[in-house]
Amino acid sequence: MSKSLKRVRAALEASGFSHELREMPDSTRTARDAADAIGCTLDQIAKSIVVEGEESGRLTLFVTAGGNRVSTARIAGILGEPTHPASGARIRAVTGFAIGGVSPVGHKTPIQAYFDPRLSAFETVWAAAGTPRHVFGITPDDLRVLCGAEAAGFVED
Repeated sequence: MSKSLKRVRAALEASGFSHELREMPDSTRTARDAADAIGCTLDQIAKSIVVEGEESGRLTLFVTAGGNRVSTARIAGILGEPTHPASGARIRAVTGFAIGGVSPVGHKTPIQAYFDPRLSAFETVWAAAGTPRHVFGITPDDLRVLCGAEAAGFVED
């Protein structure tokens, strides 16, 4: 079992929240791949988008519904500075996850997180579990609490 998956599993188990961890037969690197593999709607996929502050260099996690696109203007308004997508190397160094398997939980270094309210429309949402082939299902409220995220409007209309 990979170190990344072990961290996610440990975070989920320590939380006490009910969850379902699954290994998929194929990659779930994209939200569409994950939704097709799981058999759920695209918006039930909780995508982890990591941005880097242009001035501070700080990484921030935005957990959004699979069909949504984040708004750079809204993110800049929330964070008080412009941002850009964090590089894969930077994401791995801070969170411990490679792009395609970035989990909203189990980071090596905790980072500030924001949560898309759209996810709350579902009974269960699915998120990457640290590898491109592992996902976990959890209630949206439990996921928001577990990743310490604040609900915010940061997606494009």
